[in-house]
Amino acid sequence: MTNDKKDPAFLFCVCTGKCPGFATMDMWDFINRVRMELPVKYGVIHPQLCEDDGDRYLENTLNAGEKVIIAGCAPAMQYKLFRDAFEKVGLNTQEDLIPLDVRDMTTDEAFEKVMNAMKENGYDV
Repeated sequence: MTNDKKDPAFLFCVCTGKCPGFATMDMWDFINRVRMELPVKYGVIHPQLCEDDGDRYLENTLNAGEKVIIAGCAPAMQYKLFRDAFEKVGLNTQEDLIPLDVRDMTTDEAFEKVMNAMKENGYDV
């Protein structure tokens, strides 16, 4: 990375892996492309971040001062669902979360959406 921004964490929430909204995407190819081709701190698939274990995962993984990209459901839902877990680690969803809805996209479309969101948020991609 050529600028001073720290690489963001990247989480892919797959809604148990059975959500019809992910039927046109190769989830494994998508996460691996993000991990290998974009400047992210790490890329992880979680089965369902909106459940209790998702809150625990976020609380144990995220750190104050970092940006987090979560690809999954609608941004409005993400702001609501992850607010408490973010606050517990000193993050603010409105400032530190980059929520992306990647449902009903192909692998390439979802990858482009992540790449464009990173560009829009000042990351060198």
